[in-house]
Amino acid sequence: MISLKALGAHTLAFLYATTQVVNGCTVFFVGKDASTDGSVMITHSNDGEFDTDPRLVNVPARRTTSATRPIYFSPESYPRHVGTTRQIPEYYPIGDQVEFEPIGFIPVGSSSSTYAYLEQTYGAVNEHQVGIGESTCSAIFGAIPLGAPNGTALLSIDELTRIAMERSTTARQAITLMGGLAVKYGFYGAGASEGTGEALVVSDPNEVWMFHILPDDTGTSAIWAAQLIPSTGFGVLANMFVLRELDPTNTSEFLMSESVHRVAQEYGWWHPSDGLLDFTQIYSDGEYSHQYYSGRRMWGAYHLAAPSLSLSPVYDDLISSPYPLFVTPDELIGLTDLFKFHRYTYQNTPYDLGAVGNLAAGPFGSPNRW
Repeated sequence: MISLKALGAHTLAFLYATTQVVNGCTVFFVGKDASTDGSVMITHSNDGEFDTDPRLVNVPARRTTSATRPIYFSPESYPRHVGTTRQIPEYYPIGDQVEFEPIGFIPVGSSSSTYAYLEQTYGAVNEHQVGIGESTCSAIFGAIPLGAPNGTALLSIDELTRIAMERSTTARQAITLMGGLAVKYGFYGAGASEGTGEALVVSDPNEVWMFHILPDDTGTSAIWAAQLIPSTGFGVLANMFVLRELDPTNTSEFLMSESVHRVAQEYGWWHPSDGLLDFTQIYSDGEYSHQYYSGRRMWGAYHLAAPSLSLSPVYDDLISSPYPLFVTPDELIGLTDLFKFHRYTYQNTPYDLGAVGNLAAGPFGSPNRW
């Protein structure tokens, strides 16, 4: 079993943030030189759709002689998995529950070992302190999972993160593995129209990366990119792509599929003469709920961590890049600061629902809108 004490501070920030009452899948990330104790820290508040399976499950390390790994469809409501093949008691059938059937398989070699990790809706953190925080995003392409009518794609973000936990010792390795598998076997997002893309913050004890992925235009492959966050950086991910200009020549700080540029060029959305490709400008479909659904959370995080920047809380269009991918915080950030950030309800700003006279807070002045 994984020891929480051995996992380190950045992991604890992730785990406890998932227990907060939240109103969106929000991820905060802190580079090791931006934290008070030199730890890399990431968080993840997982709101789901109010019926999300809330269990945090320990997945033990395994050695298998099977040459393939089964891939399952990924419902995020309870139960997210039912079966005995994974040898996890929490997922054994209860009552009249029926074991899930695989929708496909991927090769893993005739003899392989997997690492121990903690799993919620997504793979969370493994024994090598590879950690993941997730946030669903809009995207311009979508795909249907295999097993459904007209299904073309095998892998969800849920399964990709589990595979990354099983087989990665660094964030870079996790990203390369997830991206490569998605390109080869196809990727599908959580929603049919909104939420067809995904963004992950992927970390290890030394690095933090921002990873974006969406189905390609055929529905049988994927488009993905990732950027290394500077060690002095702090940032927020709030249900919308945030990667901007990608430099394919800088392989130490950028990773990406060849489809990033090829698809954009085929559709006439980008040409090499345009300079660096802006990932969000090309592949995001914007805030998928309403204006300020993502941007207000981004502004709130930077308002707390770097008030000296005086970023504006209002904007016309979040795709036009009013907020940066990361900032250097005014002061070093600790674990308790991340709790504070997740509990923030825009106190002492015009957007505080609990402010006196704000009718949106209801008769009891609640800071939470329901």
